[in-house]
Amino acid sequence: MVEDLNLIKLVGLSDYMKQVFCIGELLIDFVAENQGSDLSKAKEFTKKAGGAPANVACAVAKLGGHSNFIGCVGEDAFGDFLLGVLDDHQVNTALAQRSEQFTTLAFVSLSEDGERDFVFSRGADKELSYNERISAHFEQQIVHFGAATSFLGGPLEKTYAQYLEDANKAEALISFDPNYRPDLWRGKEAIFVQKCLPYVAMADICKFSLEEAYLLSGESSLEKAVTYLHEQGAKLITITLGSEGTFVSTAQEQFQVPSIPIQAVDTTGAGDAFIGCLLYQFANEQVPRAVLNDKNKLTVLISMANKAGAVTAQNFGAISSLPTKEDLASL
Repeated sequence: MVEDLNLIKLVGLSDYMKQVFCIGELLIDFVAENQGSDLSKAKEFTKKAGGAPANVACAVAKLGGHSNFIGCVGEDAFGDFLLGVLDDHQVNTALAQRSEQFTTLAFVSLSEDGERDFVFSRGADKELSYNERISAHFEQQIVHFGAATSFLGGPLEKTYAQYLEDANKAEALISFDPNYRPDLWRGKEAIFVQKCLPYVAMADICKFSLEEAYLLSGESSLEKAVTYLHEQGAKLITITLGSEGTFVSTAQEQFQVPSIPIQAVDTTGAGDAFIGCLLYQFANEQVPRAVLNDKNKLTVLISMANKAGAVTAQNFGAISSLPTKEDLASL
């Protein structure tokens, strides 16, 4: 871990532009090539940087924002590769940690109909330890919690919860994406829900898929699901619906923001591009919380975030497909 926390670069920020801190996993995705969904038959794999919070950090930085990644990788070649990818995308990695544990690995194979075979080998991501000095940087900034592996135990889970409390005390704008992975929680869905709800309660912005909204609420309609989630404490709820756009719910009203028509190639990372673009735009608001109930403003911001997700879905890979400002301006 880099101990000099002054390495967070504040130079060049406007008087009100916010930093975005993304907390969670960074791992290696080994994607099987040229075969169906049976990993036992896979012979060739492509190494890719993975981890939803890391994708979000790259999405913010690629649009010109100031993002920081807080997570843990191994003291090995894979860890070097992952931090190098983030550095190449101008994400500040000064707050990342290294562990003697091996870097976390995921092996995945997809058939043409989307059927998936998945093997997860967990290592360093769970070793993230708490550093109270990091929280000093949260003051009135934006802190994003991407929860794919963060509730699976190890020091990370406790650290994650402590940073949530710190972000709340620092009056940071809190963003939460449960990043539900069925392969990791099969048969333990109720435990996952209970671990998510404290984050929903403190979140200013929640980003859900339709499956996640139904799972966390126990409801089977959008209106009932968001009512329940607002009752838990969520302020702004966005539910991404793929080609249908995004369903938005505030304390006052509900509405849908359409996306743009595309031919999707790979939806991996599209949701991360969406929330990364949304947080980038909130970071550029002088008073971000004033936007949380402003339908007109939210429609503009979410429309742009929908475009970011659409651009990403038109190409293979997550980080390499994330859009720039120029990409979005051309749509």
